[in-house]
Amino acid sequence: MPSSVRRSLAIAVLATLSGPLAAETRIVITAPGETASEALSTSILDQAALAPLRYRSSDTASLLRELPGVSLRGAGGVSSLPAIHGLADDRLRIKVDGMDLVSACPNHMNSPLSYLDPTAVARIAVYAGITPVSVGGDSIGGTIVVDSAPAAFAAPGQTRLTGEAGAFYRSNGEARGAHIAAGVAGANASFLYTGAGTEANNYDAGDAFKPAGPAALGRGWLDGDEVGSSAYKAINQAGRLALRRDGHLLELKYARQHIPYEGFPNQRMDLTDNQSDQVNLAYTGQYRWGELKTRLYHDATDHRMNFGDDKQFYYGDAPGMPMASEGRNTGATLSAAMPLTATGTLRIGSEYQRYRLDDWWSPSGTGMMMAPGTFWNINDGQRDRYAVFGEWESRWSAQWQGLLGVRHETVRMDAGPAAGYSMMYAADANAFNARNHDKTDHNWDATALARFTPDARQTFELGLAQKTRSPNLYERYTWSTLAMAAVMNNFVGDGNGYVGNLDLDPEIARTVSLAADWHDAAQARWNIRLSPYYTRVEDYIDARCLGTCTARQFNVLKYDNASARLYGVDLSGSVRLGSTPDFGDFALRGAVNYVDGKNRDSGDDLYNIMPLDVRLTLTQSLGRWSNALESEWVARKDEVSDLRNEIETAGYNLLHLRSAYQWRQVRLDAGIENLLDKGYALPLGGAYLGQGRTMSINGIPWGTAVAGPGRSFYVAVNYSF
Repeated sequence: MPSSVRRSLAIAVLATLSGPLAAETRIVITAPGETASEALSTSILDQAALAPLRYRSSDTASLLRELPGVSLRGAGGVSSLPAIHGLADDRLRIKVDGMDLVSACPNHMNSPLSYLDPTAVARIAVYAGITPVSVGGDSIGGTIVVDSAPAAFAAPGQTRLTGEAGAFYRSNGEARGAHIAAGVAGANASFLYTGAGTEANNYDAGDAFKPAGPAALGRGWLDGDEVGSSAYKAINQAGRLALRRDGHLLELKYARQHIPYEGFPNQRMDLTDNQSDQVNLAYTGQYRWGELKTRLYHDATDHRMNFGDDKQFYYGDAPGMPMASEGRNTGATLSAAMPLTATGTLRIGSEYQRYRLDDWWSPSGTGMMMAPGTFWNINDGQRDRYAVFGEWESRWSAQWQGLLGVRHETVRMDAGPAAGYSMMYAADANAFNARNHDKTDHNWDATALARFTPDARQTFELGLAQKTRSPNLYERYTWSTLAMAAVMNNFVGDGNGYVGNLDLDPEIARTVSLAADWHDAAQARWNIRLSPYYTRVEDYIDARCLGTCTARQFNVLKYDNASARLYGVDLSGSVRLGSTPDFGDFALRGAVNYVDGKNRDSGDDLYNIMPLDVRLTLTQSLGRWSNALESEWVARKDEVSDLRNEIETAGYNLLHLRSAYQWRQVRLDAGIENLLDKGYALPLGGAYLGQGRTMSINGIPWGTAVAGPGRSFYVAVNYSF
């Protein structure tokens, strides 16, 4: 490790040793020593909730699709991007086993949740409303915390062997996969290995959403209902060693991912290889004064892109357009929680993250468009975060609880000189290189949350927050205005080209959130939860036309700050309908999500905002059997971003059916997604770029949205001991 990194890590650690430290926690508005209870805006998925969801998709983000306030933006088969209240991607803090992962790709193909297979997920916590400063930072939309299974140990004097193996098949796209886990543990040591692999062909839509024909010049045939560039293959492996003694736990995890290919139907490129190695060392200690946590992690990602099987490969004598990026992400956290009074807990801590990125495109062919030199999209990109926070949680009375927190982050960014393939790019490169690239942001977050429980049947919350996010490296440092290069920098899937802006300011979001929960006294028969919210974003990173924008086609845009506002409401609930000896227990649950977003400067609608959507699920269980019928209704999307020429989508209604049988150590899952084989367009799927002459900005037709999957039968079996 370089000496500069060692010094920075030492500073981050020593900065917190001068006083008590804060633990990573979920929102817990409760007195020390009592059972923790999540805030109304927090959603938790545990093993039981995750079990029926694991095999419906190979995309870990899809596990979140039924949660209030959450929607999914389309990408590759294992890489969709979750959005919370209309804010997605880097506007969310996503922690995977305690690591803050960063996309090392100009199209954000290696999103944080793509590094964990759905079968390896043991718990998910989603903070969709007011986020405590102890789990927030460098984000304005919320936090998603995903954890794999915790270390398991045996009773004293015993040895425990555990294992699990499973496989699945989905008919649409012939998706198939398998996973395995094997562990051995004693009273004070345990080791667990997990592995999973999945692959699929292109999936089919419910109807022909485009003409049938050759995918591109020199490529194969695509039927009208086949979604080009949607095939994928992914392999994930991990090993974890855990040691414990007298209230102290030390864990070392190594994970390796390899994605040989992954098509992206809303991007001009496809992933042709992605390899990631992660080392994650964590310590948790219980002391008389409280709990101490510390973590040190490193992620090395090597990423490659080119035109996949459904996109034109040759342009003149240029065989493809090889693109490469390498990201190196090192982080350290040190925190603690201390019950200082009978009713109050203090959490304070610090974090450090060092990120380095190189993004270069090797020459191809002999023309000046992609030769003779190497194109440096981002050269020696640097992004370092230094954070400290303090948080106080207290029970004021039997009915009132509160949470107050403050967080400060220093974000330092820099990048080296740019270079193009040839003199065609010299003007842009020289203009960029003449500017100072060193930027430092000083960001403040603050959270205040109050909870009132007047009786056993109702709970109310009021939250206020300021959250701040600095631009990512691609938003600040991409530099070429030529359309061919600009369209390769796009992580929103709208087909346009994007150019960075050195003068971007950090986004500052101020949110007010209310929440109410009504339920029966035992919280066992019914509940209704209502959560309205309003967010005003200062210096929201939107875009503006670079030159002249033309309607009904793709254009080149430049990132720019603007004032924005978002508001909406989440409504969810459940009710037990009844029980009979012959047919078992029946229940109904549902969720309604609505969000509206506007650019206050231009009056334009914000891009990729989910229209009104409603989910209703009827469940039935009898002994070892459990069944569910789900209805998914999405309204027409006609409030779209005019700047981006965003495509409108029609409303639709889908039915899904699933069933499971648990017998001793064996679980069998089966189901049908899109039972009626409806054809529909994904509201957040972006523009269809899955085939054709994608390197040319308007070499493919504008106006086709990415189609959603048609009917798919799936079956999965899992054996554990």
